[in-house]
Amino acid sequence: MIVERTALQKRLDRATSGLETPLAVVDLAAFDANAAALSVRSAGKPIRVASKSVRVRSLLERVLARPGWSGVMAYTLPEAIWLVRSGVTDDVLVAYPSVDRTAIAQLAADPQLAAAITIMVDHPAHLDLVDAVVAPGRRPDVRICLELDASWRPAGPLHIGVRRSPVHSAAQAGSLAARLVKRPGFRLVAMMSYEAHIAGLGDAPPGQALRARAIRMMQRRSLPELLRRRLAAVRAVREHADLEFVNGGGTGSMALTAADPSVTEVAAGSGLFGPTLFDGYRAWQPTPAAFFALSVVRRPGPRIATVLGGGWIASGPTGPSRQPTPWLPEGLHMRGDEGAGEVQTPLLGAAAGNLRPGDRVWFRHAKAGELCEHVNEVHLVDGDTAAPTPTYRGEGYAFLG
Repeated sequence: MIVERTALQKRLDRATSGLETPLAVVDLAAFDANAAALSVRSAGKPIRVASKSVRVRSLLERVLARPGWSGVMAYTLPEAIWLVRSGVTDDVLVAYPSVDRTAIAQLAADPQLAAAITIMVDHPAHLDLVDAVVAPGRRPDVRICLELDASWRPAGPLHIGVRRSPVHSAAQAGSLAARLVKRPGFRLVAMMSYEAHIAGLGDAPPGQALRARAIRMMQRRSLPELLRRRLAAVRAVREHADLEFVNGGGTGSMALTAADPSVTEVAAGSGLFGPTLFDGYRAWQPTPAAFFALSVVRRPGPRIATVLGGGWIASGPTGPSRQPTPWLPEGLHMRGDEGAGEVQTPLLGAAAGNLRPGDRVWFRHAKAGELCEHVNEVHLVDGDTAAPTPTYRGEGYAFLG
């Protein structure tokens, strides 16, 4: 492992030797290997790439050109419109409901967009908002996807998982579907349920043996309940609509979700980049493919090397797991009382003693696509060469806007 990481460091350094830091790279060999491995894990079911975990248009195009990958799961309706108009895809599922009236008006005014984009709903109020922007009869039918909440509710008010859709039971799904199909100007074409407590929660968090056992027990008990409930919900909805697809899962649950007969396609994105949060999974760990480099600017002590910047913190519950990880050279760690700083990050460890001002330290981000919110471009490393390509941010697209 040390030899492999040393070779990777030398290759990244050679490929980017003429570039200034901070800079971000994606190793194409690792990216492609991860894409191939995910295709195997999907067991023949199409994989819809989750764009929020990539946020680089050329990399979305690259993975969509591979066998087994089809369609994009976008974060917002404006993003979906941008992807279709950019020619990236003609099949976009927007993973979250949209209340962006400007984007809804654009969708309703363009038959090409209306045919390519499916928006998410979990309540008739989402349809009311579309109708308020452009009335039925004055627009093409809007494609809609019903989201089923996948969280586990074992007893009483206990809720394990993220708070997404209010539609939890098969009866609720069937009842909502019956209401949706009666609304003019809409077509119910899909269902989705994302098991975040399985796909997004590693079952082998480093150094947390008790937590790991608790997570594994929770996942073993919650999965059978979800499989039964999702199957019943899909059947209930199919009584009212001819569904084109049922989406589920993510990188962390790929094989489990693909084995569910009620699911027709799976989603993945983070596994392409291999961020550090996915080091805590037993079933499969992607090869690290995305990195960012910072330069050493001072040596405050014999075993301390300080890099400029570094506070690229990931979203989610705050804590060490959301901090970036110094990866190359191997043997570095942060100070517990400073962590990753806005303007400087002191690094400790045996490797720090060999670093000098101007040397580089390569980091891995805790999450995948969030890395791209810090840079206008990433450099795609192919062997010993690197070519720049713009991120969403670099193309002027505000991912959260």
